Amino acid sequence: MSSTNAGPPALSVPAEARAAGPRLLSLDPDRGNAASTSAIVAALALAAVASGAAIAVGDVTATVLCTAVLAVAFVLMDYRVGVVLLILLMPIEPSILFPHSMFGVTGVNPLNVLMLSTVCSLGIRHGGRRQATPFVPRPLLWLYIVPFVAAGIMGSRHVGDIPEYLIPLHQFSFTDQPTYLRDVVVKPLFLVLFALLVGRAVEDSEKPERFITPMLVSVWIMGLLALGSFLASDVSFMSLASRTVAREVLGVSGLHANDLGRLYAIAYALMLWPWAMTSDHRLKFLLAVTMGVVVLALLSTFSRGAFFSFFVVNIIFLFSRRSALAFIFAILLVALAIPLAPGGLVYRMSEGLTGGHAGLNDFTSGRTETIWLPLLPEIWKSPIIGSGLSSTLWSDAMREMKMIVVAHPHNAFLGLLLDMGVVGLVTVCAYFVLVWRGFRALYRDTSLSTETRALFRGAAAGLLAFATAGFAGSSLTPVPEQSYLWLAIGLMYGVLARKAKA
Repeated sequence: MSSTNAGPPALSVPAEARAAGPRLLSLDPDRGNAASTSAIVAALALAAVASGAAIAVGDVTATVLCTAVLAVAFVLMDYRVGVVLLILLMPIEPSILFPHSMFGVTGVNPLNVLMLSTVCSLGIRHGGRRQATPFVPRPLLWLYIVPFVAAGIMGSRHVGDIPEYLIPLHQFSFTDQPTYLRDVVVKPLFLVLFALLVGRAVEDSEKPERFITPMLVSVWIMGLLALGSFLASDVSFMSLASRTVAREVLGVSGLHANDLGRLYAIAYALMLWPWAMTSDHRLKFLLAVTMGVVVLALLSTFSRGAFFSFFVVNIIFLFSRRSALAFIFAILLVALAIPLAPGGLVYRMSEGLTGGHAGLNDFTSGRTETIWLPLLPEIWKSPIIGSGLSSTLWSDAMREMKMIVVAHPHNAFLGLLLDMGVVGLVTVCAYFVLVWRGFRALYRDTSLSTETRALFRGAAAGLLAFATAGFAGSSLTPVPEQSYLWLAIGLMYGVLARKAKA
């Protein structure tokens, strides 16, 4: 991918399309066919039947059924409706407020139904047509998906090696090989599929920046979810500095406070550059208010990893502005904020850095001695290809109780090395380097709108911040806190596909 400043020639848009304007949520009649028409009629008929059943039964199950069928009907009319709904729901899916099953059937939930219907609708729309780019880009397939799936298949053979004392502690949700593959391999890959669907929707839409709107709505929901949980609790803000209290209060999100903070940091990065570069005052105001909500939610996590990611994003932003005035303003702002910051917040930020006895183990909140050092010998069991996804659960250190009970090593790079070996570490890191270069190249592409270019600049910073914070947690394989990162990757693929088509 080129990163020259000149950028490729501007995309050409037919005169009829310019006159009609963008129709993100409408069916394009020029692409319609008998199959899609039949599918729409069938979906509407099914929706009518479901609505009648809901009225007759009148319970929660019927309401969920009616809502799901209506959503499927609209998705079959235009798969981009499903993509917009996925952007709204994907970050919220881990929340305990989100239904994770329907009619008592595990795996049948609104997100899965929406994902399946969107894929089917996309197949109806593009069936038999040759696309300018493959649905799954080769780097994503060979550097990321194939090593991940191979590690999952290898790990499925070790489910029986997990020590029994972990079962009642609910450190994992699978019980056998099929459920392991479902929870550890298939479900995480939904994030990748989500990005690919976003990419195809961007390719078929006239203004990719319009997908920023559902992202902002999703960010508001996630931000208010954490803040609302705190306000509804009877704990003080300072109490959130306790890991136990923060985990309990913010547990409604379905994510650990550290993971939730990293999700907020990426969302903040995606909004910061568009806020600085847009000339639309209404959008600038909306982004400013949304970033304020995200920053408050991020602070409520009291996650040092999130604080570090937030710091990295802002440092990159200051250097990208190349303004002495911006540096002076930032220094004055920090100097003013530190004395006014709550004591608990300052203590959490400086934890492990103060005191004469402070060392690496204190700085890493005990990870060094209780997790990382006990797991290091596991690397030599299979240094080339690793021991399979979630190998921490059946490691010797876990079985011999030489480490604390955790489901992952709290280090994204150590986790890759343990699970996928040197091969996986190299290929996955190489993939994200290519993604980072893709973000940078599109940021320099002057044929794109200012807001779109700015979003990709923020995505590059968010990816870098997430990777550096990965030394103390999370994962470089698909996890829920990467939702906004994969959204940006999908936007990148969609814009590149539009350019290839042009």
